[in-house]
Amino acid sequence: MSLPQEPIVFQKGANTVVGPYDNIIIPRNSQKTDWEVELGVVIGKDARYLEFVEDAKNYIAGYCIANDVSERSFQLERGSQWTKGKSCDNFNPLGPFLATADELENVHQLTMSLSVNNILMQKGNSSFMVFNCYHIVHYLSQFMTLEAGDLICTGTPPGVGMGKNPPQFLKAGDVVELSIENLGNQKQICINA
Repeated sequence: MSLPQEPIVFQKGANTVVGPYDNIIIPRNSQKTDWEVELGVVIGKDARYLEFVEDAKNYIAGYCIANDVSERSFQLERGSQWTKGKSCDNFNPLGPFLATADELENVHQLTMSLSVNNILMQKGNSSFMVFNCYHIVHYLSQFMTLEAGDLICTGTPPGVGMGKNPPQFLKAGDVVELSIENLGNQKQICINA
């Protein structure tokens, strides 16, 4: 996809949040369930209309690994309502822990990776994010109040399944493993709904 001029915004339902070792549930009628290793940002105090991008760091409680699992046909081929493809059950494994903002030396220099069945699919670094964490928090605060405890998934490195040639998607039995430097590891097994 071409680079956006502004962050792309969508919501994920609370039903998506599970632990770092819980199963990914492939939804009924899914043909294109995809993976996305992402840096998760957890808001520490309410943020509304932040004046400067750098102000955002004062509103962040910490960071974690997020797998922004996505069903691409629901997301892109069913009326372009991204929430449908992002809010299926178990579609946001988090953790294994939250690192507070002061525990990470440089959140904008973290190596991240994801493999499927022991094959490396994604490898990147938060320094290459189109919009960094502070920019995203500032940007969102211009449209809505970010409340303490809110989670923001920040974007993914190259290597998602829909971007492969040919495209590759998850199926029951696949094992997905993620890591982000200083934030630990995740491992999920895919099962059918």
